[in-house]
Amino acid sequence: MATQPDVKAPDADDAFREEVRQFLAANFPPELKGKGNALASVEGPAQESDAQRKWREAMGERGWGTPTWPREYGGGGLPRRQARILDEEMGRVGAYNPIGGMGVMMFGPTLLEYGSEAQKKEHIPPICRGEIRWCQGYSEPNAGSDLANLQTFAEDKGDHYLVNGQKTWTSGGQWADKCFAIVRTDKSDKHRGISFLLMDMDAPGVEVRPIQMISGMSPFCETFFTDVKVPKENLVGEEGQGWTIGKRLLQHERTNLSGGGSLARMMGASLSDLAKKYVETDDSGAIADRVLRDRIADFEIRWNAFLLTARRAVEESKAAGGVSEISSVLKKLGTKLGQERAELMIEIMGFQGLGWEGEGFSEAELAGVRAWLFGKATTIYGGSTEIQNNIIAKRVLGMLDHQ
Repeated sequence: MATQPDVKAPDADDAFREEVRQFLAANFPPELKGKGNALASVEGPAQESDAQRKWREAMGERGWGTPTWPREYGGGGLPRRQARILDEEMGRVGAYNPIGGMGVMMFGPTLLEYGSEAQKKEHIPPICRGEIRWCQGYSEPNAGSDLANLQTFAEDKGDHYLVNGQKTWTSGGQWADKCFAIVRTDKSDKHRGISFLLMDMDAPGVEVRPIQMISGMSPFCETFFTDVKVPKENLVGEEGQGWTIGKRLLQHERTNLSGGGSLARMMGASLSDLAKKYVETDDSGAIADRVLRDRIADFEIRWNAFLLTARRAVEESKAAGGVSEISSVLKKLGTKLGQERAELMIEIMGFQGLGWEGEGFSEAELAGVRAWLFGKATTIYGGSTEIQNNIIAKRVLGMLDHQ
C-alpha cells in the first residue's frame, strides 16, 4: 500500500500539528477522554452515543482514522511523519481513534494491494468512515494450523459462485456486515485451488452460532454457508490467487496482534503503578517487596524494548512497501509477553485478581481477570506460535527443510 513520501518538512509539520490541535479542540468531546473504541470491542458493538457518533464522523470525514491510506478512497493521504504527529496529539489530549476493526487492521490494506479499482471504490470508503464491520472467514473445523486444507467450496455458476461449507472462530461474525473469506474453487490443487471472496453476512444461507469462551465472552462464531450466492465481482484478484492474498492479510493481522498496531495504548500501561495500589510501599514510595520490584522492572524493560522494536520494524516494513515476515517474529514475542504481563498483573492483585462477579471487586479488576483468560488464546489464533516458528525458520532465517 503506497503512502506519501516521508520527507522532513519542519514548517509543514508544525503547521499540521497546529491544525490537528485545532481540530481536536473543536471536535473531540471531553467526556470521551481516556476511553477506547467501544464499537471494535471483542464483546461486540456497544450502543454508540451521540458524542461517539460525532467523533467518529469528524475523524472519518478527514480520513484521519486511516491516516496513511490514499485520499482518493477516503483515507487521510498523510505521510508517515504527519500520521505520527496525529497520534502524538491525540495521545496528548486522551483521544482515541474511533475508526477500527478488521476492516482497518487486515482487510483494507490487503484490498488496497490486490483489489480492483471498482472494489477499492466500493469497500474502502465505508471502512475509512467507520460505517461497516468486517469479519474473517479462514479457519475451519479441519483446517486450523493447516489452513490450506480448507474445504468450503465455491462452485462456479456462470455469473456467480455458490458457496457451501463451514468456518469456525469467526471473530465478530454475529455483528459483521460482510466477510472476507478464502474458499476452494478447485479441488485438484491444495494451494492453487484457493480463492479470496467477499460475502454479505445477511445473504440467504449464511448462519452464525456464537461460541462462548472460558472468559464468559462470545467473540467468535461458527459460520455455516448453505447455497450462498456470491457475485463474480466479489472475487479479489484471480481464481487460485487466494492463498497468496490470504497469507498477505495474515501478515497485517499478526503485526496488529503483536502490539504493533496499538503501541501508544500499550505504552501507557504500567505494572509498577498498578502494584502500588495493591502492595506495600516503603517510605520513598517504592514497592517494598524487593523480589516483586525486580520482577516488574525486568518485565517492563523487556516489554518496552519489544514495543520500541515493534515500532521500528513496522515503520521499516511500511517504508519497504508493506508488512513482511517480520510480523511472525512480532506476533510470537508480543503475544507471549502479553500473557506474561497478564499473569504478573493477576499475581499483583492477589485475592482481588480472582474475582468473577459480585461485590468487593471493581470493574477494572473483573475486566482484568477476563482479559487474563482471554489472552490465553493469543498464542493460538492468528497463527499459533508453532506456525510462527516455522515461518521464522524458513523465511526469516533462511533455513530449508531437509528431506
